[in-house]
Amino acid sequence: MKGLGTILNVIAVLAGSSLGILIKGGMKEKIQNILVQACGLATLFIGISGTLQNMLVVTEDGIKTQGTMLLICSLVIGGFVGEWIDIEEKLDDIGEKIKGMVKAKNDNRFVDGFVTASLVICIGAMAVVGSIQDGLTGDYSMLLSKSILDFIITIVFASTMGIGVLFSAIPLGVYQGLITLLAVFIAPYMTDAMISDLSLVGSALIFGVGVNLIWEKKIRVGNLLPALFVPIIYELIMQAIA
Repeated sequence: MKGLGTILNVIAVLAGSSLGILIKGGMKEKIQNILVQACGLATLFIGISGTLQNMLVVTEDGIKTQGTMLLICSLVIGGFVGEWIDIEEKLDDIGEKIKGMVKAKNDNRFVDGFVTASLVICIGAMAVVGSIQDGLTGDYSMLLSKSILDFIITIVFASTMGIGVLFSAIPLGVYQGLITLLAVFIAPYMTDAMISDLSLVGSALIFGVGVNLIWEKKIRVGNLLPALFVPIIYELIMQAIA
């Protein structure tokens, strides 16, 4: 069944978040704080490893780097566009509206939980490639693996940031669901190079999320999201030239 991968992923996020919320009630504040820091540290290394995996190339002459200029251009252009549109404010507004709908106005970490969890589980090559595989062939194995990871991540996030994390299942379902629906049109253009470039930029953004978890919102990652479109445009131009 096509689309099953995204359905399982959404269920995993809902289950993990619910379990995390149950755990949160019995936790002292200092334990919650150290778990946020632990989560931030883990997210930092996930971002670093993903970035280096796509930047470092082993050759006969030693280790070389690739994609440096693309990464710089993607972040600069993406940051300019995102700041102009002010995506971060719109994400916060969505979080505030959901917060009001569920009558959680006294929950100071609701929006942080919603935005942070949404960024972590939606950014990355697994979400894109897994959704395309699911839409084309019904192979949801990659999204199943991602579901397990997201289940663990949302347990920790929800146990420290509360119910806002639960609602990150909404953008996840919409994002991956749309990619699955559009898979037939997207797949012919998704080359290995494009996937690698997307993973490179996405991993750099995940690193930014980790920084914010530890040092409290030093990087406006939401406004950097348009950076993900730069590698796509770049690869499409290269394909057209070739």
